[in-house]
Formats: sequence, C-alpha cells, structure tokens
Amino acid sequence: MLTKTNPDEIQSYLSDSSYLPPGRADRVVFPETAEEVAEILRTASRNQTPVTISGAGTGTVGGRVPTAGIALATDKLNRIRSIVHNKEDGGGSAVVEAGVRLADLQKFVDSEQLFYPPDPTERSCFLGGTVATNASGARTFKYGPTRKYVQRLKIVLATGDIIGLRRGELRAGRSGEIKIPLPSGRAIEARMPAYQMPHTRKHAAGYYVAPEMDLVDLFIGSEGTLGVVVEIEVALLPKPEALLSGVVFFSEEDDLLAFVLAARSRSLTNRELRGSAAKLGALMNKALEVTDRQARPQSMATERETLTNLDARGLEYFDNESLNFLRQKYETIPAEAVGAVFFEQETTAATDESLMNEWLVLLEQHNALADKSWFATGEADQAGLREFRHALPVLMNEWFARHDQRKVSTDMSVPDAEFSGMLRFYQETLRPSGLRYTIFGHIGDNHVHVNILPRNDDEAVQAREIYLQFLKRAAAVGGTLSAEHGIGKLKRDYLRLFYSEENLREMAALKRALDPAGILGRGNIFSEKLL
Repeated sequence: MLTKTNPDEIQSYLSDSSYLPPGRADRVVFPETAEEVAEILRTASRNQTPVTISGAGTGTVGGRVPTAGIALATDKLNRIRSIVHNKEDGGGSAVVEAGVRLADLQKFVDSEQLFYPPDPTERSCFLGGTVATNASGARTFKYGPTRKYVQRLKIVLATGDIIGLRRGELRAGRSGEIKIPLPSGRAIEARMPAYQMPHTRKHAAGYYVAPEMDLVDLFIGSEGTLGVVVEIEVALLPKPEALLSGVVFFSEEDDLLAFVLAARSRSLTNRELRGSAAKLGALMNKALEVTDRQARPQSMATERETLTNLDARGLEYFDNESLNFLRQKYETIPAEAVGAVFFEQETTAATDESLMNEWLVLLEQHNALADKSWFATGEADQAGLREFRHALPVLMNEWFARHDQRKVSTDMSVPDAEFSGMLRFYQETLRPSGLRYTIFGHIGDNHVHVNILPRNDDEAVQAREIYLQFLKRAAAVGGTLSAEHGIGKLKRDYLRLFYSEENLREMAALKRALDPAGILGRGNIFSEKLL
C-alpha cells in the first residue's frame, strides 16, 4: 500500500472544486483492497486519527478538503470487476470499485450495448463519489439519481468492519430502528432521524430517511461520513437506439416557461401511461398464459403504439444572462433570444420522424424561435450541443480568474408548485442589484443553479447576503438546500435553516453509532461540536 507524506506530492489531494483553501493532512494513503482500507480505518479509530476520503476531486462543497490526519485516496480501487447481461429485459449490471471513473464505466458499458443513466456534469468523477453524493444531472429528469441504480454496496466501516449490503435484504424497522450485522457476530444498532424528506424532485442535503427504508440507501448520499464505499454493483439499462436533441431559443420568457411546463407534463403523463400499460400487459399475459405474441389482444398492441410519443429525458434552462456569456463563444445565438432550453429525447427508427414533428408542433404552440434553433440527431452534432451546455461553467471560471473572486452558487430545489415563484424571486432580487449573474440548469426538476459573479470584495459581500435571502426563501417554501452537490464543509452552517437542532442531533447520533471515534469526514454535513 502506497503512502505519501511529501507536501509537494500530496498537495493535489487536499482540495477539490469548491475553491476552498487546501486542507491539511499528515499523509495520503492509497489502498488497493477492501482489507487495506479496513486496516487503515481500524488503526485510525484506535488512535482517533481523522480520515477524509479523497476521490477524484470534482466535488464542489469541500468534502475532500481534510482538516488533519489521513487522506484516504481511492485512486487504486479502480477495477471494473464484471459486466452481466440480462437477456430478459436487455439490461444488465456492473460491479465496479469506488475509484472507477464514471466516463470509463459509461464508455465500457456503451460498447456492450448497455446504458448507465446518471450523468453529473463532470464525468471524470469516481463512482464512489457519485454514491457518496447521490449524484444526478441532466438525465435525472427521466431516469432519477444514482440511488435508483445502486443494487449492492461493499462498505468498510470506521471500526474496520467490512459489510455487504444488497438492496432488498436489510431494512429499517417501523419505528426507525436499524440493526446491521457485522462479520464478528455482533451488530450495530441505531435509530434513523425522525424528519421527513422535502417534497422535491431531487434532494442531497443530510441523511436519507424513509419509512422502513432499505439500508443501502442510508449510505448513498452520506458524503463519506458513515463508511467508505469500496465496491458498487449498479443496474444497467439497454442502450437507447437513437437520440434527438435540441437547443431551442425563445424571445419571451413566459413562452419558454410555458413550453417547459407542457414538455414536462407530457413527458410525465406518457411515462405513467406506459408504466400502466406495461403492468396491464404483464398481468394479462400471466392470466391468459399467452405464449404466442400474435395471439395477444389487438387493443394492447394499438395502445402501446399510441404511447410512443414525446418523453424528454432532460430539460435544461439558460436565462438571458447565461446567453450573454455564451455569445462570447457562440455568435449564432439569436440576438432577440432571452432564454433557451436544451432538451433530449430518445428515439427509434420507427419513431424519429414523428417525434421530431411532435416537438416542432409543441415549439410552434409556444412561439419558439424554431427556425433559429439548433437540432441534432447525429452523434457529432449532439456532441456539439452537449459542448454548448457545458461551455457556460468554463466561461464563468475564466471570469473568476480575471477578477480573483469566488462564485456564489445555489443548488436549491423546490416543490413543483413553488418553482415559478422561486425563479421570479431570483430574478427580481438580482436584476436591481448591479451584480453579474447567470441562472441555468435542470429546470425539468425545478432545480436551477444561480451563479452570482462578484467583481470585487464589496460585491462578494453583497452576493453572500443575497445568497442567504435565497436560502431562506427555499426553506420557507419547503425546498432543499442541496439538490445534487451535497453539503460538505461549504454549506453545513446553512443546514439549520432546513433542519431543527433536534434533527441535526439525530443525524449526529446516527453517525456516532456507525463511527464511534468520529474519524470519518470530519466537518462534512455538520460541525464537530455535534459529535
């Protein structure tokens, strides 16, 4: 097992993409097996040495920034152990170690005609990091976050115990009690926090709880504070046959928002209908014991044909300020455009033409600048549209470098009924402020990122004051502090706006049950005072 202590060699493992100052650690260790991770944690618990998990460094909330002790790098836990195909549904599963890069897994399963949906913007992240944060992305609108695809976890607890959790095997009790058997024969007993999850489409702030929840879900999104994930089994889907994507411009924001509502409503309704049809078909097949597909009732085939229609897998928003930034690089953005929506829709050879027509009709109904918008069906053109979607963060990073400032960025999501009011609150607060800003992101999930761009220290203070107003508004309407990036060290002090003191103490008590010495991820999610 490799260990590094030279300050010059370990510096890159002491920071992440949060722009927090680099942290401190005595050494960085590079285990290659679960047993080596167990040895590290067992000794650290005995000596009460802090251990911070160091993944790919793509996190944005300071979770990888250590305060002392050991940085446990997962770089060498980087094997794709197996890929299994499921002949029944065309999908499959993959077993991977925590240090496998998401892009590498997605490329590998693509070559196997399979598909792994989670797609955070930075695809160089490690799979262990995506589990730690319950990562999501643009495709989450259709496919959901990482949690939905995790079938099994191998976890090393802070005590050095190695446990395996398979979905469906171990659940919390009706009163929230949990019991995790250990290889030694003893068990960890604890109680889940009593709070409820917010009614938002995405949520990544604090420990996940649900009635009689699967204990696999306890570790997903726990940000490296409850154990070290060393191996993951994920579900895979059949690779989509083809894809239609577009960047659609609007000259009126009201038209843009009405288009998003219509596209989202149609997509969700069609999924519900397809799900109901699939269940009905399965029940009828079982009841009638139909073995010849041609013998099925004609009405079933007809119903399924009518359901092959509009179903966005992603709906992404760019406000006018975002387009102003992007015009530096993309001169063909229409001058009259005040906003844009990026969408993706999976197609087949049988549906590509009808789906394109269906999208065009919807765009015409909402006065889109369809003739000046961009559409893609081929891989090269789609890559160009994805590059457009990812260009904005790059341009903003260049801005920060010029002004020697840090962005102030939101990650809040709110319930469906509150989104239009929240977006209006963002805009009406920022427009008279004189600050540069952009609003963009996952509008299909009521989750947009507001990035405030201060040009000097005075504007930085003003930006943080406005950010606090946004947090208070999100809390007041039942939203979440973080929809996808987690809490880390950067946002932990704001949790009190969304959770009571008792809730935070319940979380801390759960952590103490799994990590009695309090060594893992110190400072992440909540302060050390609570431990």
